[in-house]
Amino acid sequence: MSRGTFIDLCYLIAAIGFILALKGLSSPKHARRGNIVGAVGMLLAIGATFARPGLSHIWLMIVAMVVGVVIAVPVARLVKMTAIPQMVAIFNGVGGGAAALVSITEFIGQPTKLVATYKVLEVLVGVLVGSVSFAGSAVAFAKLQELMTGRPVTYPGQQVINAVVAAAIIGLIIAILITSSTALLWILLVLSLLLGVIFVLPIGGADVPVLISLLNSFTGLAVAASGFTLDSNLLIVAGTLVGASGMLLTRMMSQAMGRSLPNILFSAFGSVITATGGAEGDPARPVRTGTPEDIGVLLAYARKVVIVPGYGLAVAQAQHVVRELADSLMKRGVEVFYAIHPVAGRMPGHMNVLLAEANVPYEELKEMDEANPQMASADVALVVGANDTVNPAAKSTPGSPIYGMPIIHADEAEHIVFLKRSMRPGFAGIDNELLYDPKTVLLFGDAKDSLQKLVTAVAHA
Repeated sequence: MSRGTFIDLCYLIAAIGFILALKGLSSPKHARRGNIVGAVGMLLAIGATFARPGLSHIWLMIVAMVVGVVIAVPVARLVKMTAIPQMVAIFNGVGGGAAALVSITEFIGQPTKLVATYKVLEVLVGVLVGSVSFAGSAVAFAKLQELMTGRPVTYPGQQVINAVVAAAIIGLIIAILITSSTALLWILLVLSLLLGVIFVLPIGGADVPVLISLLNSFTGLAVAASGFTLDSNLLIVAGTLVGASGMLLTRMMSQAMGRSLPNILFSAFGSVITATGGAEGDPARPVRTGTPEDIGVLLAYARKVVIVPGYGLAVAQAQHVVRELADSLMKRGVEVFYAIHPVAGRMPGHMNVLLAEANVPYEELKEMDEANPQMASADVALVVGANDTVNPAAKSTPGSPIYGMPIIHADEAEHIVFLKRSMRPGFAGIDNELLYDPKTVLLFGDAKDSLQKLVTAVAHA
């Protein structure tokens, strides 16, 4: 077997590994195995690349890899669960930026007037999509890290400005194809970065999970474009897999929110806060509060308890305590499971990752469609840090910003217990009528502290 054939075979095995990795990542139960398979596939691909004849600048490549490992390993190991969405956003952006740099390097390093037009177009697509992904991910990171407001940022003439920038980019691409001008390429790079920024600014916190998925898809497309530029079948396959899976996930999450993708991207959802109560609630509409002891008794003598996690659970780092509470209830013979909304948290699968960190058994995690038919038979729905994903306005109030969005039917349980810091609204900026339901009891305070008190109360019930 020749060296070229052996390298191609390694690339084929690596590509199969990437496909199997995606298959494993589609289920929390097999996600870790999928990650390992993907990592092994990537290691094989890197090794095969170093075996290619005529490879130059090997030491520079090794230095770059070492720098990447030195940065990535500590970051991945030390990052807090609440900061994982930020890490995903910035890592995704780096991937898009790398793809754009590859395309720029290829454009500058070759006599483009002697290159086929379609090849130059591949380079320009890589610059455009990679730059949009890089800049958009940077803004998403800033929103998630609260370096800037998480609310949609809008301004007069926004759509017109977006259209003008997009038209200018199309014009530049045509001009570069005709003239092969490097100066125009740099202008294209700047406008592409600008487009990434203005594309993400009007997207609010409630839509960030969809945004991250979409930007991930963009990065995959940029990588695929780099693969065409470098004549690398492996990059084409890997980029296409990421792009296609990211777009499918984006579509699924849009459906889970009951909204179209254009509505998510261009409606500035959440920019207007219509909740009337503020942090302390509406004095004209009192809510029913309870003590940890009373709620502990309610939980201890229930037959079925459904835990509905949300972003507040991640903020409080309370995943281990909620698992402790569930275990203590199950020891008393209570049936317990977790109802997972597809867009709970700030990234796709955030609640699954959060609860997996606490070693919650996979069979206790039920997706929304599986959980909802069981809500009516639940004695208690324990809502921890969720808000919009259990708001009945989504199914009962036409005209509400979230009307039509599929939700966890916590309102169908016999009793509802809300763990909240305050009466502030969720990302959608609207009141949650479930808080005022006669069946609802609120326990105010930090979720981790409240859950710890409930564990103690259940033990003494």
